[in-house]
Amino acid sequence: MSSTHESVPSGLAGQQVDPYGEKIPPRVEVADMDGRTHVLFAGDWLLHGVAEVDEETRKLAESLTGPSVAIDLAQLRHIDTSGALIAERLRLRLEQRGIDVAYLSASGDRATLLEAIGNALTVKHPDADAPPPRPTWAQRIFDPIGMFAYAFKDDFIAALFILGSAVRGAQVKLNRASGISAAAIVSQMDHMGVRAVPIIALMSFLIGGIIAQQGAFQLRYFGAELFVVDLVGILQLREIGVLLTAIMIAGRSGSAITAEIGSMKMREEVDALKVMGLNPVGVLVFPRLVALTVMLPALTIVANFAALFGACLTTWVYSDITPETFLSRLREAIDMSTIVSGMIKAPFMALIIGVVSSVEGLKVGGSAESLGRHVTSSVVKSIFVVILVDGLFAIFYGAIDF
Repeated sequence: MSSTHESVPSGLAGQQVDPYGEKIPPRVEVADMDGRTHVLFAGDWLLHGVAEVDEETRKLAESLTGPSVAIDLAQLRHIDTSGALIAERLRLRLEQRGIDVAYLSASGDRATLLEAIGNALTVKHPDADAPPPRPTWAQRIFDPIGMFAYAFKDDFIAALFILGSAVRGAQVKLNRASGISAAAIVSQMDHMGVRAVPIIALMSFLIGGIIAQQGAFQLRYFGAELFVVDLVGILQLREIGVLLTAIMIAGRSGSAITAEIGSMKMREEVDALKVMGLNPVGVLVFPRLVALTVMLPALTIVANFAALFGACLTTWVYSDITPETFLSRLREAIDMSTIVSGMIKAPFMALIIGVVSSVEGLKVGGSAESLGRHVTSSVVKSIFVVILVDGLFAIFYGAIDF
């Protein structure tokens, strides 16, 4: 049922009250008049006083009976939002019990206030406890695909922005001074390349030895143990060397790039660069991209030598293939195309790692949780795209018979 507002003459209804006068405590009275229950509100129903009648109105909401109830505001001096909330709560609970409720002497600002509070109380909210609708099988299949497509689109656009902004921010033009600090590039080359040599060399040494041991063990059954040199040489120089090096750099340097740029963004250092009139992508990203592009091919060369050295020692110990025989067979097994086909991939993989890591770093929000999430995402995405690009190169080389 909806409430109605009726006006009755009252000696206090039109009086002007001094807002700075003495406050009258709120009061509730109940009386039966003309076969109708009247609830009389009197005094000042303001924030600091309505607590006195709050419990009383709650009890009235449960105890009043009869077909109709009138809430008489004739002796009400002041009422604010708190008082209107108690009055409307009483009205709504009575109406829920099937009792017709009407206001008396509620006109002007009072009627507007009561109506606004009533509308706010009757706004329908979804049931928080209701279980969400069960997705259909089509939604479960295609929703992740659609979300991945949109995320890939956003990341691709951000990657293009990073590349363009890096070149633009570098200000490498013939007719103006370069905005790039050589010291920044050399410093990044030291962090990403020189300091990574031990772990790259050790990993590649072990990988080369493992491939040689497993290959020799299998080829021994066919009396072709010497061909393990072909296996290690071609596999390492064409695929494994650059791929595993790129994966290691993605986990080591890519995560560092995301963490550094992300922490700068959290501390608002990126915004400070913008205020200073500098392009943060050119200042922060470009030196790292240059360092990666230079050092990943160099690290790939180190990885190839370490892997071949590990394979040579393994075959010498495990298969009695002397180093002279190993090197002689290696020269026959590989040619310049084998070396070049692997080295061509390195700069592309370096750019991929740098761009993906920078994109994730610039996505970092203001929390440590966001930083950790994007560092993890940076490593996973970089490794995934590096492997994907390596597969595309393999298909391309097969198509051109290279």
